[in-house]
Amino acid sequence: MEGLLSPTHLIFILLIVLILFGPGKLPELGKGLGKGIREFKEAMRGGMDGTSDKK
Repeated sequence: MEGLLSPTHLIFILLIVLILFGPGKLPELGKGLGKGIREFKEAMRGGMDGTSDKK
């Protein structure tokens, strides 16, 4: 599995995503992905602090 995310593979994956979703949907997909990653990081940070949002 060495070199799985080489630049050639990333370009190929981007091309497939572009074909599947079209150029109009890419900004929306990127925004959703960024938001999901940000929420995941915040949840992990909250779990490490020992704080909980449960009431």
